[in-house]
Amino acid sequence: MRREKGDRRSHRDLGRAILEGVGGKANVSSLTHCATRLRFTLVDKSKADQAGLEQLEGVLGVIDKGGQFQVIIGNDVAQVYRPLAEDLEEQVVADQEASSKQGIFATVLATISGIFTPILPVITAAGMIKAVLSLLTVFGVVAADDTNYQILNFIGDAGFFFLPIFLGGSAARQFKTNQQLGMLIGAILLHPSFVALVTAAREAGTGMDFFSIPITLSSYSSTVIPVILAVWFMSYVERVADKISPKAIKFFSVPLLTTLVTALVTLIVLGPLGAIVGNWLGTFFLWLEEFGPWVVPTIVGTVSPFLVMTGTHYGLVSIGINNRMTIGYDTIAQPGMFPSNVAQGGAALAIALKTKDVNKRALASSAGITAIFGITEPALYGVTLRHRPALIGTMVAGGIGGFFMGIMGARNFSGGSPGLLTIAAYIGEDTLKYFYTAVAGLVISVLISFVLYKED
Repeated sequence: MRREKGDRRSHRDLGRAILEGVGGKANVSSLTHCATRLRFTLVDKSKADQAGLEQLEGVLGVIDKGGQFQVIIGNDVAQVYRPLAEDLEEQVVADQEASSKQGIFATVLATISGIFTPILPVITAAGMIKAVLSLLTVFGVVAADDTNYQILNFIGDAGFFFLPIFLGGSAARQFKTNQQLGMLIGAILLHPSFVALVTAAREAGTGMDFFSIPITLSSYSSTVIPVILAVWFMSYVERVADKISPKAIKFFSVPLLTTLVTALVTLIVLGPLGAIVGNWLGTFFLWLEEFGPWVVPTIVGTVSPFLVMTGTHYGLVSIGINNRMTIGYDTIAQPGMFPSNVAQGGAALAIALKTKDVNKRALASSAGITAIFGITEPALYGVTLRHRPALIGTMVAGGIGGFFMGIMGARNFSGGSPGLLTIAAYIGEDTLKYFYTAVAGLVISVLISFVLYKED
């Protein structure tokens, strides 16, 4: 099947071929996509023709991990997804029950991925705006007390401050409950009246209660875990409310009971519990940073290609988000994945420059540039996994780059797909120190992977 980039009909043809390869429309329980992959939940995985799918032009690879059957497309994934979703019609709903059984570990990975993947654009946009603001402050273009600074600051802060609302929606979708009610729970935690009550009680040194039941004085702006726990609980409350409500009044009784019960249990129990867990995680990683700041980035930089292959990198992504929300920056996930990604690009570009195979050169050059920008799947599945020296070079360079980033104390302030396009995420605290560290880490990782690769 020959595909011309940008041709909508060819994307539709590829989508139909993929649909046939996964066992047809009737075998698809749900379909979503991330930056590079179509993520299917199949009724019966034995009906999927993995070998046949891998032979399709336009498919970079196929993996079955985290309870999902994932078809790797690369940068054109959205163009393939849209016509495929149209062909599937009503069956393309990520909130349907998957009939296949999953292990606990696979379920956890799929849940983390499903919750955090949809909100990454929000966090990336907010973080990059904050990075631009820090850059403008460093060079004296704006000052903290002028209106220009304050406008850019609240625009950048909005994505972080209202994060519980976005997480409430994505968590509700993942837990198969009402998304609007999930967002409402996030909004309740951020309501100005609740914030004012908490602030007043803290200033007065008093407590707060609901009909004599104490409510912990917690602030939930920019938090991650409380709203996820709340929406998980809400998914069960909604089912019970639906079961006990008379049919004639379900329209208002189900959302009423679901919201009221979930909100109160969250404010009294789940919210404070989630805040404590989030703060504990932040404190642990602060201790780890002091104990050996190079340890985790070195390990992550070395094994990151395998984390991406198995989907376990989403666990690191969630840790990085929690760290940025609790302590203000991430020294764990991003400083390790960043050098690995750009090393992947360096290895692919080395192949492009050193190979005599014209087709290999074209694929490697395109995938290499994409990897340096932060999306590694095309390089990983299309290039480095097929060339052992390139994969080894990527791991060595990623590990050395991670060690350098860690030992220099690199801090990432906004996240995003780790690569050149988001390198400004290392600008923060009104200094360029961490940005320069990231630039040096990029150069080191690319050069090492480039030099280590030898043509077979």
